[in-house]
Amino acid sequence: MSVGRFPFRLCRALVWLAVVAALSASALPGSAPTVEELKARLSSTGIGDRPHLCVQIAQQQLAAADKLYAGAEVEKAQTALSDVVAYSELARDYAIQSHKREKQTEIAVRGMIRKLTEIVHSLGQADQPPVRDAISRLQHVRDDLLAAMFPKGAK
Repeated sequence: MSVGRFPFRLCRALVWLAVVAALSASALPGSAPTVEELKARLSSTGIGDRPHLCVQIAQQQLAAADKLYAGAEVEKAQTALSDVVAYSELARDYAIQSHKREKQTEIAVRGMIRKLTEIVHSLGQADQPPVRDAISRLQHVRDDLLAAMFPKGAK
């Protein structure tokens, strides 16, 4: 290898390294929008996209509630839990109203019910009633979505 080509190869290798680093940095998932950002976006979003935003908010709040219950911060967890129910109900309302994302919303609510059932089994008896109430309300949300998707006597 000649001495004159060494700087060229080094420079080319550094350029490729920079390109790979830039691409890998852009390929990393960006930080997910916060609950506050999603709530702010909700009012300016079209009605067809609102169920998805509401489900995202509910899922993030459910993850927060799970962490708070695990950390024995029951009062804060119950606040997050009330958001889970409220935004799941909003998602149901928007999905039924727009006839969009009904199935995806129902699937997401079913997953949240499953997660809440796991949480209820990890709690003491005194902390279970609000979670059981949330499960009941989410089951009602799910029933409403299923009734909207599959109305009786629709043939």
